[in-house]
Amino acid sequence: MSALLRLALSSAWNRRMALSLTLLSIMLSALLLLGVAHIRKDVRDSFSASVSGTDLVVGPRGSGLSLMLYTVFHLGDATQNMEWKSYLHLRDHAAVAWALPLSLGDSHRGFPVLATLPEYFQRFHYGDAQSLRVAAGKPFADVFDVTLGAEVARSLGYKPGDKITLTHGSGSALGAEHADKPFTVSGVLAPSGTPVDRTLFISLAGMEAIHLDWQAGAPMPGLSIPAEFVKKFDLTPKTITGVMIGLKSRAHVFAMQREIADYKDEALMGVMPGVALDQLWQVAQLGEQALLLVSIAVAAVGLAGLVATLLAGLDARRRELAILRSVGAGPRSILALLLCEGMLITVLGTLLGWLVLCLGLTLGGPFLQANYGIVTQAFIPAGDELWLLAGMLLAGLLAALVPALRAYRLSLADGLTPRI
Repeated sequence: MSALLRLALSSAWNRRMALSLTLLSIMLSALLLLGVAHIRKDVRDSFSASVSGTDLVVGPRGSGLSLMLYTVFHLGDATQNMEWKSYLHLRDHAAVAWALPLSLGDSHRGFPVLATLPEYFQRFHYGDAQSLRVAAGKPFADVFDVTLGAEVARSLGYKPGDKITLTHGSGSALGAEHADKPFTVSGVLAPSGTPVDRTLFISLAGMEAIHLDWQAGAPMPGLSIPAEFVKKFDLTPKTITGVMIGLKSRAHVFAMQREIADYKDEALMGVMPGVALDQLWQVAQLGEQALLLVSIAVAAVGLAGLVATLLAGLDARRRELAILRSVGAGPRSILALLLCEGMLITVLGTLLGWLVLCLGLTLGGPFLQANYGIVTQAFIPAGDELWLLAGMLLAGLLAALVPALRAYRLSLADGLTPRI
């Protein structure tokens, strides 16, 4: 067997120029196949960890997925709000460690505005328990301070000290601006790869202040309260969009969820973020499977190139194979030689693809996490990845079997007789 392996290596080396392109195609195929399988797992894990450390998200009773979309991803509009007194009840509950009220509804040039407490920047975590960081300036502190997500600041060119005005509603062209009450950019957050990057953050008092002279979604005729006078009014919210809750013990999460559902003063629901995000991921699973199918198709093309290369070189090697037969190599040895060559190329190409993927994940991991929120793990094939790897090696063996069977049928006379 060792002699056959040495012979296969020598033969492949003599045809290294032709086989190098095949090796490259298999390497790229393996890189894409294993990379897609691994990255989609990391993307799923990172998606599920878009918010971490939060035990429950509470909002008006309805669709849990909708609640997650507008409280975590800041997409869509809430159909109804919850009472401020309900937030106070939750905040003061014995099992609750912290509670963050969230109020949405306004926007700025298509980016959502989230009103909350300054504590949000310490309590909100994502990915592998990563905390939000301020890249420039500081979090909002005054009524008309605004803190920008990284993507907002980058896209619009804002920096601390700039003045901006908010638009009433989710950013439609018909939305009226709160032009009489501008905000000052107090700080810019570092990139996190989460919806936070595309969000503007203001205080709950700021959200109330810009709506003091509004009623039913429109400015009140003949009434205008200047920005310098808003602090004379009670800026405590009457309603909010939802609440993020952290419990003192995660063992109480189900009991707390039931208690919220049974709350008498208002119809509320508590959603566990991990469960809801897993359900939300199922909606995107079709695209995930389509991407995997594309990578499998590319791997098949690479293996087809292996078949084509071995078959194309088979006619040129007829005399070589016939000489091997003449010195005692049987048809099975010829078959084994071609199989060995094909498997060597497949294994080496797959190994190179895996090494390039590991290098890419090591070097590109910080970039993926900072810009896309994807936390990449060390790549050791496991689970579905192992099956894909085994499937690719098996496909390589079957691909090499095609030219090997043809060589098996070559007769000694056919190889030694000159072809005219």
